[in-house]
Amino acid sequence: MKSKTLILALTLGTLAPLSWAQPAAYPNKPIRIVIGFAPGGAADYVARTMSEAFSKALGQTVVIDNKPGNGSSIAADIVANAPADGYTLMIASPSAISVNPALNAKLSYKPSDFIPITKMTTSPLVLAVNPSSPIRTVPDLIAEAKKNPGKLNYSTSGNGSAPHLGAALFNLITKTEMTHVPYRGGSFAITSVMANETQLTFGTSPSVLPQSSAGKLRAIAVSTRERSPLVPDLPGMREAGLPEYNLEFWYGMFAPAGTPAPVVKTLYDAVRTAMQQPSVKAALAREGTEVSLSDSPEQYGKWLVDDSKFWVNLVKSANVKID
Repeated sequence: MKSKTLILALTLGTLAPLSWAQPAAYPNKPIRIVIGFAPGGAADYVARTMSEAFSKALGQTVVIDNKPGNGSSIAADIVANAPADGYTLMIASPSAISVNPALNAKLSYKPSDFIPITKMTTSPLVLAVNPSSPIRTVPDLIAEAKKNPGKLNYSTSGNGSAPHLGAALFNLITKTEMTHVPYRGGSFAITSVMANETQLTFGTSPSVLPQSSAGKLRAIAVSTRERSPLVPDLPGMREAGLPEYNLEFWYGMFAPAGTPAPVVKTLYDAVRTAMQQPSVKAALAREGTEVSLSDSPEQYGKWLVDDSKFWVNLVKSANVKID
């Protein structure tokens, strides 16, 4: 009897540490979302608008960490090298995923360093000028750019950003030459136009529309071919005289490659829950941004393959360079 008791005690003693070694269910600590742009820009706005609902869906604190610079490549590098455990995520635009790798062969990360979770939003860019500018329409801008090649400066949120590509596409189609002035984020780019340090921007809707409503910018068109229901008062490019021009951009969520599939599924479900909240949808719509979710992480990954072709072809066709 004593030997059986001893064996049982030894067995329980061996199993006890194993039970303590089982990993806690995900998530069990705060989650960090890295943003490649400064506070006040569109990516920051999207992240902060959904973060409370995202936190509630996951049952954990969510921390927004702005790491602006180099067209969001600083943030992308941080996330690419983070542990693949679901606790460091990135909200990114085509800049980080498609454009930067096409612009810089020496980039410290590659698109395969990330696993896509879901697309989150889509929206047009908004072409805007200083309210004191004589430019009131797209034809006015074309005429001024042709009259003074290289003299008009356009601000963007960085090299390879959607505003950079939007202006590059404009130059390509209209055969004009304008000078790129990159900043460390959309809020800085917008401020430069408001201060008349630069003459125009193809800014993101959340960056431009509040300042336009306040009379600090003059919005003259959206970057999509047709008028956008998100910004119904502004003409689309067809109406503005450029039917060949059409550009829409997105934000999506990514995790480091190697993140376990169950964790990715948990994050996907939480993003969907957060983004479908009426308050989140309404807040984004007020700033000209539409919730646009992928059917699954796998579907988002397949969609990104074709989307990347568009941005890479634009980089090549417009001869976009790092300024």
